[in-house]
Amino acid sequence: MRHFLALLTLIASPVAAESLQEFGILNPDEMSWTSVIDQARRGETSMTLCASGYMLTKSGDHSAARTIFEACAAAGYTGAMTWMSQLDNNGLGGEYDPDASASWDRQAAELGDPVGKFNYGIGLMRGHGVDKNEALGRQYVDEAAHDGLLAARRLQGADYDLDEVTPDADNWKYAPLF
Repeated sequence: MRHFLALLTLIASPVAAESLQEFGILNPDEMSWTSVIDQARRGETSMTLCASGYMLTKSGDHSAARTIFEACAAAGYTGAMTWMSQLDNNGLGGEYDPDASASWDRQAAELGDPVGKFNYGIGLMRGHGVDKNEALGRQYVDEAAHDGLLAARRLQGADYDLDEVTPDADNWKYAPLF
């Protein structure tokens, strides 16, 4: 009789398992990078999910960070926009694209983000990824300084000398292309 019950249990197991699928994933992978990336791909964002993009890019997984930052930027997180700018400006997880970088900073600036204002202002002053306009660039830097961004205040104090806030290792990016 015991063998009969064991056999019956084995035969019925697939049927019981199939009926549980209607409830979704019973033991989801909640605490992993895969889970976070999947949430971003589905367009699910939150402050903590968006912050995880920082950890991913710092660990060197720029492609996964880009997935998260793109979803977060689309949801209006300005910090994700400035991170997308950084990724595009350095060719991390995608092509080097100064135009896209400037566009991300402009979007963040238009939404009031001080880092976006500062970065977009510098881009305008250099003409990097956007048409050169030093006066408008200084205006954006001044707004970022007014918002309390210390790097913007430092740039103002250096009479807008961009070498004050940019490593000389990046000078190749900003040289004229002619």
